[in-house]
Amino acid sequence: MLEDNLRVPSGASYLLQNRAISKRAFADLFEKQSILPVDDYPDHLRRLLVSLASDELQGVRHPQVVVLTPGVYNSAYFEHAFLAQQMGVPLVEGADLFVDTSDRVWMRTIDGPKPVDVIYRRIDDQFLDPEVFRADSTLGVPGLMRAWRSGNVAIANAPGAGVADDKVVYAWAPDFIRYYLDEEPLLPNVPTYRCLYGDELDYVVEHAAELVLKPANESGGYGLTIGSAATPEQLEAAIAAVKADPRNWVAQPILKLSTAPTLCAGELAPRHVDLRPFVLSGSDTYVTMGGLTRVALVDGSLVVNSSQGGGSKDTWVVEDS
Repeated sequence: MLEDNLRVPSGASYLLQNRAISKRAFADLFEKQSILPVDDYPDHLRRLLVSLASDELQGVRHPQVVVLTPGVYNSAYFEHAFLAQQMGVPLVEGADLFVDTSDRVWMRTIDGPKPVDVIYRRIDDQFLDPEVFRADSTLGVPGLMRAWRSGNVAIANAPGAGVADDKVVYAWAPDFIRYYLDEEPLLPNVPTYRCLYGDELDYVVEHAAELVLKPANESGGYGLTIGSAATPEQLEAAIAAVKADPRNWVAQPILKLSTAPTLCAGELAPRHVDLRPFVLSGSDTYVTMGGLTRVALVDGSLVVNSSQGGGSKDTWVVEDS
């Protein structure tokens, strides 16, 4: 495993759309092969969200679930709208919700306020509630954390879950598994050097040209430096940034990512890929029987992020006959 995404993991909608396109383009293959489905992801997601509502609400009425989006200018807005539509729940922005004096969350509708029980939030922690986090945020809901602490609303993923996205914390994940579960990890992590430790920092500085230098709390491929592809000036600047703030940096070996045939300018060519599966964890655990295969469309590039020009492919898991 290269990294974890727990705060607001994105890409499930592209997984679903890729499969829909594949079914049309390769209808004959789908008839002849037992390709396991991914289409049930929205149903599993909705059931999980409903299960998060407080016990007293479960028996009184059908819990109201909403998808909270930053709005149309967010790069993942398509996914927010798509998942809300697929689950059959309202898509709301911060201004569509309010918290009353009894710490209940309500949704503004043309029929008047309606109570909200579960929020699938696609907003980062610092923008969720201007009363607690960034006071200048217009994306969140004032009082939302009060309502959450009072047990009047469930938020998924829970505020604070993003601590596991920190790439320094990620390096300890195998130790967490051994300590709390008394088990060995089934999937090993990529070796990760934590620059906050002097000996590991010295190794990173000395071998920077052989490593990928990553900020601990960035995403989307931003801020990373691939040592073998960097100019001497870029590498020097990256090392200086690491030395200035060691806690905020990790380094990993430059992996030889797999390649897959990719149609580029009308011709098939090898391009590097990685795989992002999606996991829903509640009373039961659901793992997509497939995933989002991300593709680096630039020849030789190892950066597969869509924000850096990467594409995606459908991934098939074929049932063993």
